[in-house]
Parts: sequence; structure tokens; C-alpha cells
Amino acid sequence: MTTHHGATPQHGEPSAARTPLLDPLAALRAPGDPDRDVFLTGTVFLDIIFTGLDSAPVRGTESWARGMGSSPGGVANMATALARLGLRTSLAAAFGDDVYGDYCWDSLCNGEGIDLALSHQVPGWHSPVTVSMAYEGERTMVSHGHAAPPQESAPDAPPRSRACVASLVPGHSEEWVATAARRGSRIFADVGWDDTGRWDLAALPDLEHCEAFLPNAAEAMRYTRTDCPRAAARALAGKVPLAVVTLGAEGAYAVDSATGETAEVPAIDVEALDPTGAGDVFMAGFLTGTLAGWPLADRLAFAGLTAALSVQEFGGSLSAPGWVEIAAWWQHAKVYDDQVLSSSAEAALRRYAFLDDLLPAQGRSWPLRRAVPTIGFRRP
Repeated sequence: MTTHHGATPQHGEPSAARTPLLDPLAALRAPGDPDRDVFLTGTVFLDIIFTGLDSAPVRGTESWARGMGSSPGGVANMATALARLGLRTSLAAAFGDDVYGDYCWDSLCNGEGIDLALSHQVPGWHSPVTVSMAYEGERTMVSHGHAAPPQESAPDAPPRSRACVASLVPGHSEEWVATAARRGSRIFADVGWDDTGRWDLAALPDLEHCEAFLPNAAEAMRYTRTDCPRAAARALAGKVPLAVVTLGAEGAYAVDSATGETAEVPAIDVEALDPTGAGDVFMAGFLTGTLAGWPLADRLAFAGLTAALSVQEFGGSLSAPGWVEIAAWWQHAKVYDDQVLSSSAEAALRRYAFLDDLLPAQGRSWPLRRAVPTIGFRRP
């Protein structure tokens, strides 16, 4: 049974007050286009993030963190990153019928303007929770949850959309991915760690429906049996039209098999507070640039920039930057060289010069939500 709480708009529609400041697809929109830019589905977690730890917790001791934040997590990381970049985002997910679920629903629907019409709240089911500890530039996570009770897909799920985001699971196929591809949606996919140790591309049947595949370097090399991430990207380009391999501190490398074009962009040197959700933000940035028709190198640069900005905040989904944060970084970078690439400032400025034609001149009409230590503060 699907339930909605009084705090949510009818049918999970986003609040009109959360109209994005910039629409990256404005020049491309035409009558008859899909109402949604991106559709995705998955599990929403409540994330609790501890930061400011000097080291990993030691068995038998108590560690105190200097920072803490709470935010929607799981698939909410990607959905929020997409919505904050101005894409009309539709999420199909189960939400817990508890205070955590209410908080996540309100944050995504009313706070971020994400369409939750295909989402539902499950009576008697508690929200999955992840506790993340960030230290030494890495993170350790502990999660708890139970699978949501099965529910029949909504009649229009997946909805007609310009693109869909899928997380591929070895040995598993999602029927909605093939359906969306047949309907004309462009499929962007990542993949998780293969716990079976097989690392067999044949075990990813939904890869055949994907336009873009974005694994990290370790995943890409294992799947292609190569010892170089760039060679892995070239091998993957034989399987998908667009292969993008993230290289961590080295940036990202991409191969467009349709044109033969390759591009590599180094990472932006920033001090990371919390890497939670950075991969999702990178995907959102790259997807945005692809739908907007930007050159391949610009897409990589933009994706890397959005990911770099996200790790300077903590809170997974709520660390994702919006256009004003991107504009602020660009204005700063043009004056100072402390947050540009490790190479020359002049080369860095050339790499991001495309931002001048994209960024808004006016201020934001509302502040972005950020992670706070608790949820449900009582309002006077």
C-alpha cells in the first residue's frame, strides 16, 4: 500500500518554490519533449556522517568526532546532485514509514524539488541507515536495513525521460532498463564492487542498453583484465558508446567510440572533508553536460569540478553543489590560484573558460540545504 504524509505535496510532486536557478537544457527544450530529464530508482538511506576523526576507531575504545551531519543517502545522493544542476529529476523509491522516512521525503521533495510521484512510503517498514566515518581522505561505513516489501511497478514506470541512471549489479538484470532504452532514454550506468570476484562483463547484461558506463579505475581494470585505466577505458569503449573511467586524484579519462575522440582532465586539488557521494556527483555533472551537448573534455572537467566541490562539504546528498557554488568557485579561481589545478593557473583557467557562458549572474532565491547534526528541529 502506498501512503503519503501530510507534509508532502500531493502525489509527491516537487514544490514550485524550488525552481532551479539555471536550466542547462533550456536551449534544447521543445514541445513534445519528455516532462522529466532523468529517471532513477533505488534505495534511500538515512546517512549519518562523522567527520573530524584523526584515525579509524580502535577496538575497545570510544572516539569523538569533531563534526557530524545527517542527510538522505543511497540513491538520494545521485537524485539530489542531478536536481541541484537544474535537471528535472524523477525518483522511484520506497521510503520508511518513520521519522527518518518523513525527513528524507521532505528533504528530497520539498527541499530539492525532486519528483516523487513514483515513490511510496511503506507502512511498518523502517528506513535503512548508514553510518559513515570520514578520516584520512577515506571513509568507513556501517549500514543496516531490510529489503522493502515488493510492490508492483507503477503503470508509467519507467516514465518517459531524456536519460536514466542505473547501477549495474553482476548477475542481475533490471527489466526497466531495457524498457527505458526502448522508449528512447539514454542510459548512464555505474557499477559496484564485484563480491564474487569474477569481474566478468558478460555478467552485466544491462550494459548492452547503456550509452555511457562510468566505473572507477580499479573496477575498469578488473573487468577488462588490463593494468592501465586508460587501456581499460579503450577496451570498454568496444562495449558501450561512451566509456568514462575515474582516476581518483588523477582526474578522469573518457573514450567516445562513436567518434574515436578521447579526453583526459586532471583532478582539482582540494582538501577533502567527506568523500561520501562524490562519485554520484561526478556522474550527475557528466550526465548534465552530455544532455546539453557539451564537448567531451568540458563534460569531464565539469564533472570533476562538481565532485571536487562536493567533498569540501559533508553529508552525502546535501554536499552536492548548485550553480551558485560553481559560479563562486569560478570567480575565485579567476582571481586566486589556490583552488585550481596543480598545473599552471593559466592552463587551469583555459580548461574551465567554458563556464563563463553557462553561469548565472543573479543570486539564488533560497539557500541550499546542508547536513546538520540532527533531524527534526522543532520550529517556533
